Amino acid sequence: MDRKTLISLRGVGVSYDGHVALENVDLDIYDDDFIGVIGPNGGGKSSLAKAILGAVPHSGTIAIDNSLRCGNHYKIGYMPQVSQFDRRFPISIEEVALSGLQSGKGFFGLYKAADRRLAARLLDEAGIGDIASQPIGEVSGGQMQRALLCRAIISDPQLLILDEPTNFVDSSFGRELYAMLQRLNNRMAIVMITHDVGTITSVVKSIVCVNRHVHRHDSNIITTEQLREYNCPIQIISHGDIPHTVLGHHEGDGCPHHG
Repeated sequence: MDRKTLISLRGVGVSYDGHVALENVDLDIYDDDFIGVIGPNGGGKSSLAKAILGAVPHSGTIAIDNSLRCGNHYKIGYMPQVSQFDRRFPISIEEVALSGLQSGKGFFGLYKAADRRLAARLLDEAGIGDIASQPIGEVSGGQMQRALLCRAIISDPQLLILDEPTNFVDSSFGRELYAMLQRLNNRMAIVMITHDVGTITSVVKSIVCVNRHVHRHDSNIITTEQLREYNCPIQIISHGDIPHTVLGHHEGDGCPHHG
């Protein structure tokens, strides 16, 4: 079956106040992708996601396939890091999930009974249905993360982008999350930024290394030599009965993954 290119980046660069976050990025995202995006802190992973989402200025071109267009918005779901979401905003967990439908209703749009049933089902599946009415300022970081996942998928997007989705969640829900994402990948492409390198190699199909430049590796197995070639100073990925990683030594790279 032919793969459809959903998003194509060519020569893309992102800079903040003179600091170059991304430089000359070429990358294609296909309709069946499940990509794990890895790289050091400050390497440009979140900048890559924000450029695709149109949230930051960029040079170069980002072409989005017409199949992702829906009126005045794109069928792209986004799950930000909890730290990027203002939890002082006076809304409930249910309203967080429902806000994923905003683009078609306006900020204060009225939700139908079917919308609320869908939100309730997703919150139940995420294990937080019992706190649906609680204000977001009164829940834990892990509970908030689950609500943000529901928000990202409630509109049934064709592309789902997740930024560190396992932050603040326990290992049990982390396993549930990965199983859920594998099921979702049957109907949507997924791009997941993560530091959970040792685990994602058992769930993703491809790996993208981001360290100012971007290198795509169309396998979930990547070697020390390839990481060195990609200038991607991060944990070395291994496979086995128990997922594990072997730490490499990098002089002066500022990599937080070794000591």
